[in-house]
Amino acid sequence: MSAPKIIKEHPISMSELKTEIDKIKKRDKELGFRTNRTEEYIHQFIKEDTSKLVESLKKLNISRLKDEQVIKIVDLLPRSVEDLKVVLHGYTVTVTKDNMKKIVDEVNKFLK
Repeated sequence: MSAPKIIKEHPISMSELKTEIDKIKKRDKELGFRTNRTEEYIHQFIKEDTSKLVESLKKLNISRLKDEQVIKIVDLLPRSVEDLKVVLHGYTVTVTKDNMKKIVDEVNKFLK
């Protein structure tokens, strides 16, 4: 059995994961158990492509916000500052209220 080697590691959104699973499905014709379960879960929650939202959040240039946090925001789509605080609570990051308001405005703009 081969041992895969990790070359590069970066976070992806659930929308991007859905695309990758579709590519694997075309390539392999049959998915494994975990991939099937993941696909079922993603199809329940993901309705649209969120890549534009990822780009717009990165363009805000919030210095303390890393890719990992941006992806988590995109996956959960907080609609208020309070919801955003809950999302970011698990990370050791401090974001100003003004920047939080900008993030929530971008998310709400995307949802409309």
